[in-house]
Amino acid sequence: MPDTSRRSYANLFRTREFTPLLLSTAAGVAAQTVSGLALGTLVFRATNSPLLSAVSMFGPALAQVVGATFFLSAADRLPPRATLVGLPLGFTLTTAALALPGLPVWGMLAVVLVKGLIASVGGGVRWGLLTEILTRDGYLTGRSLFNMMHGLLQIAGYAVGGVLVALLSPRLCLLLAAGLYVTAACVALRLSRRPPRTAGRPSVRATWRANALLFSSRPRRHLYLALWLPNGLVVGCESLYVSYDPRAAGTLFACAALGMLAGDVTVGRLLPAGARPRLGVPLLVLLATPYLVLVLHPPLPLTAVLVAVASVGFGATLVQQERLIALTPDDLSGHALGLHSSGMLTMQGVAATLAGTVAQFTSPATAMTVMALASLTVTLTLTVVSRRDAADGGLLPTRAAVRSA
Repeated sequence: MPDTSRRSYANLFRTREFTPLLLSTAAGVAAQTVSGLALGTLVFRATNSPLLSAVSMFGPALAQVVGATFFLSAADRLPPRATLVGLPLGFTLTTAALALPGLPVWGMLAVVLVKGLIASVGGGVRWGLLTEILTRDGYLTGRSLFNMMHGLLQIAGYAVGGVLVALLSPRLCLLLAAGLYVTAACVALRLSRRPPRTAGRPSVRATWRANALLFSSRPRRHLYLALWLPNGLVVGCESLYVSYDPRAAGTLFACAALGMLAGDVTVGRLLPAGARPRLGVPLLVLLATPYLVLVLHPPLPLTAVLVAVASVGFGATLVQQERLIALTPDDLSGHALGLHSSGMLTMQGVAATLAGTVAQFTSPATAMTVMALASLTVTLTLTVVSRRDAADGGLLPTRAAVRSA
């Protein structure tokens, strides 16, 4: 297969299987966006609780830690096509269940956690398959396009979802999301049948063994922490949009997605390869800093701009994922990317719960400030520790060293 690292985005669509994988993922993102906003609004109307609203939107991520601990070995040991068809069908059932009239809030939260458990293997399967379709060298360009798609659909999904929630009802929006998940499953049927990347049956022991291997190197540990913590803490800020300004939550989510899109385009296509590694830390600082202003309750136009500017910093994840791919053996690519995805989503769920708790006892604006300060502190701490290790000779290992670890 030709080197995809120099391909344009348009040329990626000439790569067999790239389009159905992208479209199936797009339908799932649209469903997740609409259902998350609808559920968060439904719970907030029923409880007037910032904590429960945040947990309902980001609670599925909390179950990711269970998958990363017990089931993640399945990411490289399950056939990708069957898995990417089955997962959306599971989401269809759980999302439709959330729309049932009379379902109590505790029942909604239980369904949300089940939904997260189903999703715990999906990231590893999807991104591992992407490394096969595009090869390692093309992964950054392809993942950048996936992130752009994610941002565009979030902009549209939150904007349209906000209108639909206001005009119709949150439950009808949940049923619409269930239909989108069915669409994702149907599109995934266009993928070719492929064997699993690794032989053997999924097991808890295999999951633990692979996790131990991936964490055996200090640079990889720092990389995973940098992928999980600063990002997740800022998502804690995002989880409070509904309680911060209920009428403008859709607008704020859309602006955040627009900023994320701008960051992905900049990092994925505009920056030269040599400049990307140097911008990882500045982007993480940008990710948190604008949220410090929201404690002053600026007017909505300024708040929207600050949110968009902050979200440009999410482009740091592309830089970090490129390093992770370079440090990971081929037969662990799905597991490594799944661990990144599961850990990131878990941290987002934890941060949403923490932010909601702080907001419950103070205010959403105060909680956003606390989460932003925590993100900056983690970023600066990891930077200092990583540079100290590099100065002591703890340089990044070669791929051969990774294989023998």
